[in-house]
Amino acid sequence: MQDNSLQKTVLLVGASRGLGFAMVEEYLKRGWRVIATGRESSTEKLRQLSESTQGALEVEAVDITIPDQVAALHDRLKDRQVDLLFVNAGVKNDDRETIADVSTEEFVRVMVTNSLSPMRVIEAFQDLVRPTGTIGVMSSGQGSLTNNTNGNYQVYRASKAALNMFMRSFAARHQDDARTLLLMAPGWVRTDMGGPGGRLSIEESIPNLLNTMEAYEGRSGLHYLDYLGRVVPW
Repeated sequence: MQDNSLQKTVLLVGASRGLGFAMVEEYLKRGWRVIATGRESSTEKLRQLSESTQGALEVEAVDITIPDQVAALHDRLKDRQVDLLFVNAGVKNDDRETIADVSTEEFVRVMVTNSLSPMRVIEAFQDLVRPTGTIGVMSSGQGSLTNNTNGNYQVYRASKAALNMFMRSFAARHQDDARTLLLMAPGWVRTDMGGPGGRLSIEESIPNLLNTMEAYEGRSGLHYLDYLGRVVPW
């Protein structure tokens, strides 16, 4: 039996499906206590999993695009401390859309979900993260300006590049903070969001991604890394 005083806790925001759900499963395998969130309509799979975890998995409902729900979740968790805060929530638009034809509403939806809302969560919940802990967010290699050599997926790329810039600003404003800040690129994974053409299976991506985050524990500052620990160019 694990000593609860040594058990680490992760708050995983956006964990009801795909990569987020796989992260929940992997952290449970590794003996962590997990607080996982999803929108109210999508938490059933998490709640089913929690029934077999002897309390190791707690499930919370939140739509991070609604500030009042974010504030209410913080109020429910305000007395907790976590070793890792990781925000995985994200959406994409139609791959065929360009900046010339995407609607304003769709552009706003992607930007608010992928860029603004994750940062609002980080700003709101940073006080729950231990002084030696880690704050991470799921970025993408497609957020790299350097690596954009084909011009595809313009809106999605822009949302992740914006997220990266917001994290860069957050790091600059917290230069004296000893906590680790991570932008993680999981690779192109076969999920509902990534589609069937993805180069990687979840099993090839997520355990390695967690290994990389673990290897960076205690290394302060902001790091933009892929699932194998390789530095991604800005």
